[in-house]
Amino acid sequence: MTQDAFGKSIPVLPSQDIERALSFYASVLGFKTHRFEGNGYGIAVRGGTEIHFWACDDRRIAENSSCYLRVLDVRAVHAELSPKLPGLGDVVITAWGMDELYVIDPDGNLLKFGQERDGE
Repeated sequence: MTQDAFGKSIPVLPSQDIERALSFYASVLGFKTHRFEGNGYGIAVRGGTEIHFWACDDRRIAENSSCYLRVLDVRAVHAELSPKLPGLGDVVITAWGMDELYVIDPDGNLLKFGQERDGE
């Protein structure tokens, strides 16, 4: 095989209220969103990042779901989100060479924003 068959990975997160989820991703996280009425499905896109949502009645599923979003500047993301998310934690310096920021969306999904640490 001369070309890798894999394209890009897109997380599909559970949501009890897709309209609420898309509103959060648009107003707080700066994504452009699309809802597919009657299909229980939504999409949020920002830059090269795309997240899909499926209708789910069980909050426990979302509270045990997460996705990892690689960003170019996690501190800039922190600065952008801090005014919109009171109580947002600080950037975490991990043992595995990433600087990370954690956000929980209205459904309980954990979003991990990560940037590879310089020089590692």
